[in-house]
Amino acid sequence: MTPTGLSTDVRTGMRRTVLISGAGVCGPALAYWLHRSGYVVTVVEKAGAPREGGYPVDIRGTALEVVRRMGIAHRLREAHVDSRRVTFLDADGGEIASLTPHTVAGGVAGQDLEVRRGDLAAILHALVRDDVEFLFNDSIDTLDQSGQGVDVTFRSGRRRTFDLVAGADGTHSHTRERLFGPEEQFHRYLGYCFALFTMPNTFGLSREVVLWNTPGRAAALYAVADNDELHAFLNFRQPRPPAGVLHSPDAQRDLVTRVFAGAGWEVAGLVRALRDADDLFFDTAGQIRLPHWSSGRVALVGDAAYAPSFLTGQGTSLALAGAYMLAHALATHQDHTAAFTAYERGMRGFAAMNQALAGKGAATLFPATARALAQRDTMLRGLVTMPSTTARPAHSALTLPGPAPVS
Repeated sequence: MTPTGLSTDVRTGMRRTVLISGAGVCGPALAYWLHRSGYVVTVVEKAGAPREGGYPVDIRGTALEVVRRMGIAHRLREAHVDSRRVTFLDADGGEIASLTPHTVAGGVAGQDLEVRRGDLAAILHALVRDDVEFLFNDSIDTLDQSGQGVDVTFRSGRRRTFDLVAGADGTHSHTRERLFGPEEQFHRYLGYCFALFTMPNTFGLSREVVLWNTPGRAAALYAVADNDELHAFLNFRQPRPPAGVLHSPDAQRDLVTRVFAGAGWEVAGLVRALRDADDLFFDTAGQIRLPHWSSGRVALVGDAAYAPSFLTGQGTSLALAGAYMLAHALATHQDHTAAFTAYERGMRGFAAMNQALAGKGAATLFPATARALAQRDTMLRGLVTMPSTTARPAHSALTLPGPAPVS
């Protein structure tokens, strides 16, 4: 993707400007490609800096080609977590099966990347920080498309006008809310709640995941390298979204404590650690399903448009692929309406195919009934003796348009 002249306004001769909301993964990736094709790019982020830490994320299939074209594959390979084992435990903590991660996740051993989200965000930010304007500690307050651009008022009070705006601000996107209305209209709840936090590695775990299950409940410990800190994860079946909990950390802690009362293995210790954690993240498992990803001069990308949920393991990969496809469309079409149409036409089938993986992920990792859990355990024991090496086709179903990869 190289400058084509399409990023210049034919009326004024000026380079076109674009505002991206969100400086996580999708936002900086989109900024890279848009800058490369000649746009003047500004990224606004409500946090004070690129966010560190976070759970490890996967980069698979088509997304591997994206990072290769960005020239950062080698840096991500250096940051690769390289988990060696996933061990499944029964209600009492007894081992059911111990498998390689790609056998469980359906990826390709030796090719897929797994990196801490904060490491990925830092690499992407470093790639574009000298070429792109970042506005930290700020966010979009209002969008007005009444003129020949988008008049943006920020929370800080500053006002700017941009030719285009892209919402890359996640599942709970404020850009989407301003564009299409409340999240409830587009959020498909998948029946689970989860809590993420860190705790001391008192278990001696290294480069591995340990997952405990009973019907409708799961607890996991994730050891990144030989770290003295673990990522802990508590997930549970909840037929309806819990009312009044998502905005109250105390209510979240109380709910998790009630759900996991009497649980075996080391779960009681995880719940105590959760109550003391200062980095608790609680949310529901859900997907975003939108009839359209753009309106006027504003488009959505990544989780803001088509969040697949953590059950698919494809959120980051979809964000990277979507950023490329949107930027390529804008580099190919002078008219933004035609560009947004081409972006959606090229990306929607891929997004839907990956969203469909959620059911498989839930069945493997979080069976909701005793029967489903027994079937899952039987399947896992079979994989120990006959491991599957076939990658799930949804990971690689999108062929990227554009030039050959950069070295």
